[in-house]
Amino acid sequence: MNTKNNSQILILSALMAALTCIATMIIKVPTPALGYIHFGDGMVLLSGILLGPIYGSLAAGIGSLFADILSGYAGFAPATLIIKALAALLGGCIYHAICRHNLKQNNRILGVIAGGLGAGAIVVTGYYLFSAFILGMGAKAALIDIPFNLVQTVFAILGASLLLPVLDKVPVVRKVIYKRS
Repeated sequence: MNTKNNSQILILSALMAALTCIATMIIKVPTPALGYIHFGDGMVLLSGILLGPIYGSLAAGIGSLFADILSGYAGFAPATLIIKALAALLGGCIYHAICRHNLKQNNRILGVIAGGLGAGAIVVTGYYLFSAFILGMGAKAALIDIPFNLVQTVFAILGASLLLPVLDKVPVVRKVIYKRS
């Protein structure tokens, strides 16, 4: 990869990290297990889709980590870094596996939905395990947050489904999408 392409990927990665942080912080609906529902997971999924496994995971994890730190949830930040990075990784890999040979609109929507469900499974499982065992809530008490994380997964899929066609119009982003697919 040449220097210009490296610069574009790094710039897009930083932009996606910032957008993930902002989308996470803009609207926060607190949940009973100390977390919150937000729109940042749509950006997490898009990071994995647009930037691929390495840069997408880093952008999603770092952006989400900063959102937790800046929002007063610093205790969640290390877990968030790992969980959101893994969510972007799996979501992006599923999307690209579905769309590998055909980027028709219906395949892309199916890819976003399937990728979002995979990413959501990582988020739901990761925060359940974190709440149950690291925060010490216990296995039964930590179940309370699962429905809220599922709602967040639906918002992530909707947000990514709506934003991907818009981002596809940006020449640099479009170049990255087709290069990675």
